[in-house]
Amino acid sequence: MLKATLRSFLAHKGRLLLSALAVLLSVAFVAGSLIFSDTVTRTFDRLFASTSADVTVLPREDLDSQLPSGAVQTVDTSIEDRIARVDGVADTHVDVSVENVTVVDSDNESVGPTTGAPTIATGWYVTERSPVELTSGHEPRGPGEALIDADTADNKDVRIGDTLTVIAQPGSFKVEIVGIATFTTTNPGAALVFLDTATAQTELLGKSGVATSIAVDAEEGVSDAALKERISRAIGAETYEVETADEQAESAAAELGGFLDVIKYVMLGFAGIAVLVGVFLIVNTFSMLIAQRTRELGLLRALGADRRQVRRSVLLEAALLGLVGSTLGLATGIGLAFGLIELMGLLGMNLKSTEMVIGWATPVSAYVVGVGVTFVAAYLPARRAAGVSPMAALADAEIAGVGRPLRVRAVVGTVVGALGAAALVGCVTATETSSAASLLALGVVLTLIATVIAGPLLVRPVIRVLGGAFPALFGSVGRMSQRNALRNPRRTGATAAALMVGLALVGGMSVASASMTESFDQQIDETLGADFVIQNNNFQPFPQEITEKVDETDGVGTVVRQRFAAIAARLPNGDRVETGAAGYGDQLDEVANITYAQGDTAAALAPGNMAMDVDYAKDHDVRIGSVIPVEFPAGRQTELRVAALTDQEGGEGFGAQGAMYFGLETLERYVPGGQDSTLYVNAASGTSADTLRERLEQTLDPYPQVQVRDQADYKQLVRDQIAVLLYLVYALLGLAIVIAVLGVVNTLALSVVERTREIGLLRAIGLARRQLRRMIRLESVVIAVFGAVLGLALGLVWGVCVQQVLALQGMTALAIPWVTIVAVVVGSAIVGIVAALLPALRASRMNVLAAIAHE
Repeated sequence: MLKATLRSFLAHKGRLLLSALAVLLSVAFVAGSLIFSDTVTRTFDRLFASTSADVTVLPREDLDSQLPSGAVQTVDTSIEDRIARVDGVADTHVDVSVENVTVVDSDNESVGPTTGAPTIATGWYVTERSPVELTSGHEPRGPGEALIDADTADNKDVRIGDTLTVIAQPGSFKVEIVGIATFTTTNPGAALVFLDTATAQTELLGKSGVATSIAVDAEEGVSDAALKERISRAIGAETYEVETADEQAESAAAELGGFLDVIKYVMLGFAGIAVLVGVFLIVNTFSMLIAQRTRELGLLRALGADRRQVRRSVLLEAALLGLVGSTLGLATGIGLAFGLIELMGLLGMNLKSTEMVIGWATPVSAYVVGVGVTFVAAYLPARRAAGVSPMAALADAEIAGVGRPLRVRAVVGTVVGALGAAALVGCVTATETSSAASLLALGVVLTLIATVIAGPLLVRPVIRVLGGAFPALFGSVGRMSQRNALRNPRRTGATAAALMVGLALVGGMSVASASMTESFDQQIDETLGADFVIQNNNFQPFPQEITEKVDETDGVGTVVRQRFAAIAARLPNGDRVETGAAGYGDQLDEVANITYAQGDTAAALAPGNMAMDVDYAKDHDVRIGSVIPVEFPAGRQTELRVAALTDQEGGEGFGAQGAMYFGLETLERYVPGGQDSTLYVNAASGTSADTLRERLEQTLDPYPQVQVRDQADYKQLVRDQIAVLLYLVYALLGLAIVIAVLGVVNTLALSVVERTREIGLLRAIGLARRQLRRMIRLESVVIAVFGAVLGLALGLVWGVCVQQVLALQGMTALAIPWVTIVAVVVGSAIVGIVAALLPALRASRMNVLAAIAHE
């Protein structure tokens, strides 16, 4: 049996190649993502571990928010003397490092990275742990002098002697580049500008005597943990954050982890799609191979092979296929990881491919995925093979699945579909976002399984409709192509299912994204009343200098500032909620249309008051007049009275979905040194919007980090943000289509082999080569369109349910992207034509007499 299995595997290696490609793609994305993330993690772990001081003293930050205030937390450098006197301290130095400054050249073009990485301005000092070394010029010796890192200098054509402008929180200042510093470790992708420490304090932090941290070197023989404990006792751990080198490295790695997780999960998403679609391909391939080998399997049974031996034989072929696909996939994954590392280099993150990390988990995961998926997918065909009767050896091989009843599929599909439909109905009727999302996930999984199970039941009614015009358009060739697709509903259903998965995903996400876009457009129209919105390109806060320049621009009428800060609110029901809150200027009503359930804007922005969403307030037992204890960064605390309850569906955060806001006076009192995140600007009476826009753009020309947007621009910005997610879905669709095409090609190729005698007879009675090719192409098109119809129908249902979940967050508009749907159907027909090219060509080249004599 082993010899027969190996011979059978090698005899069908051409037919199994396409299935191996599906395994290869699945394994490649799994291995590539693991290798890449392991390499980046190892590289940066070494970077952080080698550059962190033994102990670092930082300002304590107990609150975290995704909405940055722009305020730079500092420590007083007077504690350096107290730290230096601690037993075990060898040396100390103050560190000034500020992220997200903007540096521009003489043409007002930013010299920072274009990849979203920050531009960091920092004080210059050299230790054995420094990540850079001075390679040309000299160190900065006072105000007006700076170094720049070599990568930025090369990328932006900056040379020694050039003058740059640094736009920092306290204001702009010019520096002359007097030297170039080169990374001795991995460049994390940021742009670095180095100033002398005194200049960094005054220009970046606004005053001397403060720093962003204090680095401490331990004496030989003193552990970091012991020194941390001594320093904490000396300066007060409740006021400062004291971290060892390992803790600093861990914190830095955690910040990097978010970026790595995005790449890792995206690649694993591709792997998941490849696995899911590949399962259909492998099941179909083995089912057809077994159908074609009915006589061979029957002969083995007649010669004494029992059911277990036959089943093991088929599963062994699957295991061999998995081993081959996994090995090739692992090699491809290494190449994929190498490509990602090189891509990161082009984006500024200079990783070394020679230091690629391939941990033990990577090959183990690769082979578990590859062999496991293939083995599981081949199990049902293997059981079917074991059931072949020895008497089949005496009869012609029969196509598996033809004529076999679909009652079991009907019952199981109906039950699973009903459960899935019930979950989706529960999702639509739910009132809590969390429960609705859970029911949505359950419903998506169950309805997908039900559609796959019941797909063959839909083949005959749907394909009769889809191919109904074929006889009229293409005559007998069209009739035969339609009947070929109807011949084996199981095979047609499984082939179409591979395409259906990807198209269901793109259909659902297209509806969701279109609905989100439409909802945001409506919210912006209803809520935003400003002529222009001025924001940072990456939504980071910007210096007060920009606000002042806008205020001074001729033709500006109203300017309303918006700032954010992290807060912790102790609500009446006992919950302590950490969130982001906004502060607005007094003329908010002139730039925003806010609906209030109780109170008004004047009450909300008055000193000591705040506003809150009415539904959020009900959920937490908050009422008008409730006094809420609020904690701001750096431990500043106060109590604010709820003076207004908003009733907004969404839009710009003006009280939407639990957002809390108050007056700028309150925010500036408890978060000093913050920066504006947005300016809402209206033109003065007598100044047209177009004229004001020209003036504002001219005013802001020296500040490339901010843009002037009107409502149309703002809507486009939102669309662009949503489009990023949609592009990812389209990429997943592309991968699914590639594998689905392999499946259609495989199905048609095996079908051609299966129908060799039939094709020979058709050719003998006068069917031309061109007609034969057309027949196979039409069969492929109708299968592909069938998969598209199933997938889009399922995706539309999912998309509507997703929109209902979004409606609980205020995005109530439902939009169906009909253009996208029609394009997908047309594209599916094209996919069917492309997939049929090789099988049709092979069929048309058959020798007629040899085909008729084929067994």
